[in-house]
This record gives sequence, C-alpha cells and structure tokens, in this order.
Amino acid sequence: MRKLLTSLSCLVVCLLSVSTLPAHNIRPGDYSKVEDGIIVHAKRKMTNGVCLVRLQAITDRIIRVTASPVDSFTNTSSLITLPKKRTPVKWEVKEEKEQVVFLTPALRAIVSLITGEINFTDPAGKPILGEPKEGGKYFTPVIEEGQPSWKLSQSFLSTPDEAYYGLGQHQDGLMNQKGYQVELAQNNTEIAIPFMLSTRNYGILWDNYSITKVGDTRNYEPLSTLKLYAADSSRGWLTATYANKRDTKQVIVQRPESALAYDFLLSQKDFPAAVKLGGTVVNWEGAIESSFTGVHHFLFRYGGYGKIWIDGKLLADRWRQPWMPGTAVLPVPMEKGRKYSFRIEWIPDGDVSYISCKWLSPLQGDLQQQFAFNAESGSQLDYYFIRGKNLDEVIAGYRELTGNSSILPKWAMGLWQSRERYKTQDEILNTVSEFRKRKIPLDNIVLDWSYWKENDWGNQDFDSSRFADPAGMINTLHNQYHTRFMISVWPKFYEGLPVYETFNKNGWLFKRNIAEKRRDWIGKGYTSTFYDAFNPQARTAFWNLLNDKLYNKGIDAWWLDATEPDIHSNMSVEERKQTMNPTALGAATRYFNAFPLLNTKAVYEGQRRVNPDQRVFILTRSAFAGQQRYAAASWSGDISARWHDLKNQISGGLNFSMSGLPYWTVDIGGFAVEKRFENAQGENLEEWRELMTRWYQFGAFCPLFRVHGQYPYREIFNVAPETHPAYQSMLYYDKLRYRLMPYIYSLAGKTWHEHYTMMRGLAMDFPDDPLVRDIGDQYMFGPSLLVNPVYEYKATSRNVYLPAGTGWYESNSGNYLAGGATVIATAPVQSMPLYIKEGSILPAGPEIQYTAEKPADPITLLVYTGKDAQFTLYEDEDTNYNYEQGAFANIPFSYEEATKTLTIGNRAGSFHGMLQQRTFRVIFISKNNPKPFDPDGKADQVIKYKGNKLMVKMK
Repeated sequence: MRKLLTSLSCLVVCLLSVSTLPAHNIRPGDYSKVEDGIIVHAKRKMTNGVCLVRLQAITDRIIRVTASPVDSFTNTSSLITLPKKRTPVKWEVKEEKEQVVFLTPALRAIVSLITGEINFTDPAGKPILGEPKEGGKYFTPVIEEGQPSWKLSQSFLSTPDEAYYGLGQHQDGLMNQKGYQVELAQNNTEIAIPFMLSTRNYGILWDNYSITKVGDTRNYEPLSTLKLYAADSSRGWLTATYANKRDTKQVIVQRPESALAYDFLLSQKDFPAAVKLGGTVVNWEGAIESSFTGVHHFLFRYGGYGKIWIDGKLLADRWRQPWMPGTAVLPVPMEKGRKYSFRIEWIPDGDVSYISCKWLSPLQGDLQQQFAFNAESGSQLDYYFIRGKNLDEVIAGYRELTGNSSILPKWAMGLWQSRERYKTQDEILNTVSEFRKRKIPLDNIVLDWSYWKENDWGNQDFDSSRFADPAGMINTLHNQYHTRFMISVWPKFYEGLPVYETFNKNGWLFKRNIAEKRRDWIGKGYTSTFYDAFNPQARTAFWNLLNDKLYNKGIDAWWLDATEPDIHSNMSVEERKQTMNPTALGAATRYFNAFPLLNTKAVYEGQRRVNPDQRVFILTRSAFAGQQRYAAASWSGDISARWHDLKNQISGGLNFSMSGLPYWTVDIGGFAVEKRFENAQGENLEEWRELMTRWYQFGAFCPLFRVHGQYPYREIFNVAPETHPAYQSMLYYDKLRYRLMPYIYSLAGKTWHEHYTMMRGLAMDFPDDPLVRDIGDQYMFGPSLLVNPVYEYKATSRNVYLPAGTGWYESNSGNYLAGGATVIATAPVQSMPLYIKEGSILPAGPEIQYTAEKPADPITLLVYTGKDAQFTLYEDEDTNYNYEQGAFANIPFSYEEATKTLTIGNRAGSFHGMLQQRTFRVIFISKNNPKPFDPDGKADQVIKYKGNKLMVKMK
C-alpha cells in the first residue's frame, strides 16, 4: 500500500507541475519574500506533509495561508473571493532561530522554518490561534476524472473556553459547534458555508469547494464497531423486529442486524424482502458497550417517526416526511466496559423511507482541544485567517474578501405569503384580495413550482389553462393590490423539450441522470437533468431563458429552488457527484459545494445587465461563501412542521447569519406536516394553530418574514377564524413587523454600509458573558431586541437568560430587570417574550399595509434609558441601486444618560423623494417610569425636524 501511495503521489506531482508557479528555488529551511508576503520551504518534509507555505498580507487583519505538498503553487482564480484593488499593507519579516515572524500592524504570524507550523498572535505576542506541532497540514494524493488532486487536512489548536459558530445552516440544534463534527455538504435543509467564527475574535475562511468536515473530522462509525448485544443478550448484534403496524404482535420478520444504515435510495434493497415499509413498525433492541469513557456522539437519521433510547432514556422523538430525512446529533456520556440498554423504534411514513444510526467515540487527550478542516479535494491548501476587535469586524473581513452584501429592496422586509402551491391565476389574485380586504399587511405573493404543464418542466412557460394572462395578473398585483410577485425557478430540464435540446447541443447539461433513465416524481415520471452552472455560456443562456419567458412579464424576484443541486433526491453523496460529472471546471468532487453560488451569479448578473435600476432579489435553497454579493437570501429547506424543527431553526438561522450571509428565512409553519394535521380536527387542530402562532412569532423577527408550506394552507385566515387567539396573535406580529420597518430597514442599510449582521447570536453582543455561548434559542435582532421564541406545545412560560452587563425592559409592561440572571418569562399563546436592551433607541413607524404605502412619518422614538444609547435611521430610494452612488440619508440619534438628553443629529446625505420635514414622537421609558412598547402611546414630546440638530430633555 505504501508503494502504491508513493507512486500515486509521484503521478500527481508530475501532473500538477504543468500549471503551477515555482517557488523561486528556495532551499529547505529558508524563506523568500514575494510582493505581498513570504514563502517558506519547510526543512523537514514528512510523508504527505507540507513542502511550501506562503503567507500573504491581504489587509492589516487578514492573512492568506497557502500550503503545497510540492515545490510550487497552483495559479487558479477563486470562486469564493473577489479580486480587488486594496491599499498595500505595510508588513515586515523578522528572523528568529529556526522561524520567521511575519508582521502587519495588527497581526503576527510565526512560521517554523522546520515544519511550516504557524502561530497567530496579536502585535504584543498574545496567542490567538495556533497549528499543532508539525503544522497539522496533510495531503493525500488522489485522481479525479483523470486529473490529479489532493485530499487536504489542516488542524488547529483551540482553548477550553472557545466557542465556534458559522459554517452554514444545519439542523442538529447545535449553537456552539466546538467538539462536534460539522459536515459541509450541500443538501436540502443543509447549507455549506466554509467560514468559521470564534469567540476569540477570529475567523477562518476555507477557500475550498469540496465536501469538508470541520471540527472533529473522524468518520462516523457504524454501530457494528461497538460491542452489540441482542435482546436475549447474545453477543454480536441487535435484534431487529419488523411487525405489522396495525397489530404489532404480528411479527413479519425478526433477524439479527449489526448496522443500521438505511440512508439512501440504494439501501432500500437491504430491508427484508417480505416487508412493506408503509405498513410496518420496526424495533431494534439490545444493548451496546464501548471501550471508551466520555461523551459519545450518536448520529441519528430518520424519515417517518423515529425514537431512540439509551440506558432507558428517551433521547429523541422525531418525525420527518419520509422523502426528506432529518438528523439529530445526540451526546451520550458512557463508561468503558459498561452495557447500556439500546432501542430504536421506527414507524416509516411511506413505502420508501430512511433510518440510520452511527457513532463517534470521545476525543482523547490533546485532541479534545483541536479542530480541523478536512476537504475531499483541492490543488493546494488555502485559507484566510481574519482577525477583528469583535465578531462584527471578523464578519466584515469575510465580506472584504468575498463581496459586500447587497441591500435587498425594502418590500422584501415585509410579509411574503406562499404555499405549495397556488395552482391558478385566480387563486393568487383572490388570496391577495383577501389580505387587502382584511387589512392584513402584505408585500409579496409567491408562486411555487408547477405553474407549467406537467410535461413541460424547464421551458419556463405558464400553463395557459390555469394562468391565462400572467403579465396581466402581475400588473394587477402591482397596480391594484400594491403587491410584489416572486416566482420559483429550477435549473432543471425535461428530456426532449426544445430548451433541453438547445442546452444539450451546446454541452451545457449534466447527462448522467439522463443516461441512468431516472424518472422524477411528477405524474408518470419524466427523465430530466440540471444545467452546468459552472459553464459561463450556460449561465448566460439560463438567464436569457428566464428573461425572455418570465422577467419581461414583470417578475419582481426569483426563487431558485433545488440549488444543491438536487438532481435526483436521496441518492448517496457518491451518486450525486457522479450525476454532476463532469462540470465545466473539473471534477464534481472538487466543485461539489459551489453550484448554488454560480447559479445565483447567473441570475444576479443577468438581471443587472438587463435592468440596472431594479434591485435584484433572489431566494435560494442552498448557498455558498460569497453568495451575499448576489442579492441572495436563503431559507432552511423542506423541514417538517414539528416543535423540534421549530426549535432547531433558531440555532440554524443564527449560525447561517454568523457565516457572513445576513439574509435568512424559514418556512413559517414548517414545510411538510404529519397526516394528523392535514384535515385536523379537535386537539390536532388546536395544536396546529398553536404551532403556526409560535412559528409566526419567531418569523416576525427573522431577517425575512416568509410563510410557506404544504397543505393545510398557511394564510392567516385559513389557519383560524379572526376571533381566534391564533389569528389575533399572527395579525399582531404582522403589524408589529411593519411598525418596526424603520428599525429593520436601517439594519438592512447597515449590512451594506457597515457589514452588519441582523440576526445575532448572543456572543456577538455580549462577548464578556460566558453564559451566552451555548444559548441557541435566544438571540438579538439588531442592537436592541432580545428575541425568545417559544417552541413547546402548550407552554405558557419559558426560561429566558438576560445577558449580563446591561439591564432589560420587558416589552409588554416596560418593567426593568437586571441582566446576568435567568427569569421565568410569561408567554401566553398570543405572545412571545421580548426584551429591549437598556440604552436603546427604537424607531417605529405608522401602521401600514405594505412598505411603499406612505413614508415613515411620523416616527415614534422609544428611548429605553439607563445607559447611553445610539441609533442611526437609514433611508434610501428602496428599490434601486442609487445607494451605491451615495443616494441615501442618515439621521443619527443619541441619548446621554448623564444629562437625560436625546439628540437628533444633523441629517447626512440625501436622495430623490426624501422627506424634507418630518415628525418625531419621543417616548422615554425608564426604571421608575415603565411603559409598554406602544408606538401609538402618549408622546413625551413631539418634534418637527427639518434636518438640523435638535435636543430633547427627558422630564
């Protein structure tokens, strides 16, 4: 085997040498200077270890690290980062014994001349992040699609008090991801962003597109690698019992099983031939024993109803629609040599369903304080170390590298109503008409898939029997109902359609799915495939198709679905990579995660060319690093409508936002429901209404406010009658969202102008409070609002931790509470606990039915005293890109506690249509004078403002 690896390594080296940059013949154990940094030639070259290490000063606070196992570097453009002219960084090099120190004004990187090991410190030498001894860089040669490549690994050392965030959006309920494994692989409900954020105020951007494991990068083990015991204590297996679901005493099959690994379509053949899953309940029973002491991680994957018990404790009780399995990561303390009872109960919810369970042993010794990035493919190891004074500055560094986040159109901050799906033109118009009739604020109606004829997927033509006049429909939405229109578009084409033939003729399609003759799930089933978004000509053609068939009808926004790409659902990862091969850039293994980035680029750049005056707005099911520069938001995919899914969305959305992409949303209500909710009556109906209410409360405080899902319909008036508490609560939070629009849109402006993050993990604003680091069910929405969703059925209270270092005002009463304590917050079904940070200025506008109904005037400034406060009201032209040329205005507000004075500062900037004079209603809230949050409450003072500085004293 060693000879085989050596031969393969030599082949890879020879092939790579064709397109590489030489390293100036540096001798081992020495270094040389290049224009923006240094190259070190490691003296001691380990097998599959590093040869060259290059450090480049991108800014004072960003250092790029590139490492190669050979004596040259490849010269390829990054898909993630953008070339950009920057002010040259002043850097210097100091030589020390067997190491060099690379210095910028804000960072030091100490590089070993022997091993290439790097340690990052601040200018005073205080450690920030280090690599382990020998550098932790490993390269394994592989061949992909006839081309050479390397598997890449980079390890780092962490500190016990460190917490990690970011890395995209995942559904395991984790907030702090330290000590766990995060797999970066695009999949429906899983979004891979190779950017990690640390509470030590640094980030790592991993410039690689392949599937990557982060953190504990060991492979999950099958259950069979534990000591297994059957139900009768026989050694070596678990007892698997397949019984009739209607009569569980009727056993269909009982057999020994050692590995629960029914993960994908191909694994369906491994079930007993006599079993029809849809009519079966399955139990795996026995005991497990480990050879390790410590916290074991069990990865539980389920479609249908799944429960797991270890040592008699129910660890998970889950449901997920059978065609879109969910996952849970379960930490379980275990002692070496002790037997633990083990049981999994599974009730499939269809004839095709999925179940599996794997495990990881506890990390031992020094490995407990290490984390790594392990990528499947790359030409060299490439990452950016980003340092900031706080987490916002680290995210700003990420956007400095990958592109700024566009300001989405203001209407996108309002309510979107969607369902799977509106089947006719009349359904859409009647739905919007009902919203307007009932005075339920709304800005966007969404048309999901299958607006085409059944066999016409990809031509982008409306089915004229159901949509007789799409352009007229959109015109009515715009002019009569003042509502925007978003449409679902897939990168998918049915075989034989005219557009398929055009793309096929030009070599712009992935063809494996066609060759395999796989059929989709529509009607009789049709063969199809996706276009190759890695091909720039194909991207242009895809946009031209959308422009000719859809955009010219008045489309306002794009919903880019299935952009993982999900060419055929529930295939294994290896099958998915085969189905993508070859891409225009190379092997699918290397470029697996980047499809959504380039698909979004096609639409963004296409629309900006055609209509540079209209802001692009894209919703995409998957995302990748840099996608924020293409006006893209993401949502959490086809989740289920269950309470545990509601809870998991909170940490999922927070980690996504902390990955540098600020716009995230969720299917309010969950996408798919259990059968008991489809035509719910009695208790099931009341639970459904309560679930929708709680989800709506959470959704109102997400960056984007979006209702979507399958039957039952999710419009407020279809959930409950208007006299019902659920209806009243949802209407209240919808109106509250619109009252807070001056606050929300100012945060949107801050994302572009200051690289801000709207949906914020508590560690971002309270870095000195260690108790917030693992909290994943509370968050800050902007600088002022502490949001605490309720995610348990029939709960009328919840524990809320009030972060230390400040006081808090309860929004409904205005009562003041000290921080640094956990309180039991009341939470009747109509209301979610919401707290406002001491030292806040919260602007609220008038009641409106849509964002463009009228200017935000008057604005009520609710000033929460006790500490100094600042807020800047941002305004621009709402729907165009003139803000990029300076057409915007800021009005600064500041409150000084010592003098009890609010200052409304001089307005800076201007734009077409700006209000020259406006009214501010000022309401002061203090510890001794509590007031509920009420934008219509009695004002302490009413101020006429013409753009010049004014001061208001609290009486």
